[in-house]
Amino acid sequence: MKQIFLIFALLFVSPALAADPISTSWRNDIAVSGWDIVSFFQGEPVKGEKEIVHEFMGAEWRFASEANRDLFSINPSVFLPEYGGYCAWAVAHDKLARGNPEHWAMLDGKLDFNFNGRTKRLWNEDRSFWLSKSDRNWPQVLD
Repeated sequence: MKQIFLIFALLFVSPALAADPISTSWRNDIAVSGWDIVSFFQGEPVKGEKEIVHEFMGAEWRFASEANRDLFSINPSVFLPEYGGYCAWAVAHDKLARGNPEHWAMLDGKLDFNFNGRTKRLWNEDRSFWLSKSDRNWPQVLD
């Protein structure tokens, strides 16, 4: 009987896995829900094309143009969203939630996402306070 329990435990109970450093859907490895990350830095975010991609940090990044893909591929770290694209408000609370590219903000050349309009509004009410909390929790929140 102990052997059956042990086999069951090994098959169905596993330690928690660390989260990926880049937020993607559970259905695929597409970063930023397919939005062109470079376009945020250009001031007008647009969706990327599935034919124009670059693989980086285990995620597929899509771009609206080959020029944007090439810019990203030269130095991806310049364009990476804060907290791997996870919701900045959630990270401030030592949690992980997908960031929504429709709820984005840019400050001092840093791009962050929030889960929804409510979390973005709360984030913006005292951004420097929440930013310091998020910075303290990142990247340990991934563990």
